Amino acid sequence: MSARLRLQTAHPFRSLADLKFVRRRDVGVLKGSEHSGPSMPLKTLIVDDEPIARRVLREELESIDNIEIVGEADDGATALEKISAHQPDLVLLDLQMPAMGGLEVVRRLKHGTRMPVIVIVTAYDKYALQAFEAGAIDYLLKPVGRERLSEAIERARRLTGRGAIERIAQLQEIADPSTGPRTRRIVGKIGEEYFLLSADEIYAFQADGDLVWILTAKRKYLATQTLKVLEHRLASSSFRRIHRNALVNVDHVRKMSALSSQRWLITLSNDQEFIASKRQARSVRQLLNW
Repeated sequence: MSARLRLQTAHPFRSLADLKFVRRRDVGVLKGSEHSGPSMPLKTLIVDDEPIARRVLREELESIDNIEIVGEADDGATALEKISAHQPDLVLLDLQMPAMGGLEVVRRLKHGTRMPVIVIVTAYDKYALQAFEAGAIDYLLKPVGRERLSEAIERARRLTGRGAIERIAQLQEIADPSTGPRTRRIVGKIGEEYFLLSADEIYAFQADGDLVWILTAKRKYLATQTLKVLEHRLASSSFRRIHRNALVNVDHVRKMSALSSQRWLITLSNDQEFIASKRQARSVRQLLNW
């Protein structure tokens, strides 16, 4: 393919992204399961329903060092199968595909010991910006050029497994087909495996020293964020702080019993009990009026 025929970079919003989302670029290395560093090939999956688009991405990737293309997928269902089978570090994901689009693929990612970094590929800037703001590590506007692709790959290399799944959780909030308010996604961990949880299924968060536990109907997960961060993320939801060490989902409160004028025993529907502190008595009274 001649240089003239190669698709060139179209990135009219690059300056906007640099200004508006500069904080997303400085991704530090966190402890936990990490993606391949510069010394190891970055396992990459190409997902696009257009053969020419996949071909261009493959040619550009083959010209970049330390990239291992583990496969291609031309639809969402195949993408999910190959993500499960190959456990790629990076997925170049087209948003507009028939039957199952890119965001639906993201929504169906549930848990795993390794979750891929998602880079959105689209011909429509409004979708790209929405996905980027929601949590995609980067976005590429078609036609995709080597320079922008290289930048996206370098960002992907710097992101860890924990960081990747946090981004997927954010993307799932805009991918949820519900017509109501966005459903918050929370990342929980058991052993080396990460889980994407809907806020609705969480009964409470409980801090224990430096750890924060996520309590659900049947299982207990380790949170990847502090209680303060979780409270901020869930500020407009049904979660309320009832103690400096506890955040509960009022939708799962079964009973509230007064222990004194300003202390309450709160029982959740899974029989978990919490005592609301005096400092949070006002919040508890608001729950009673709810």
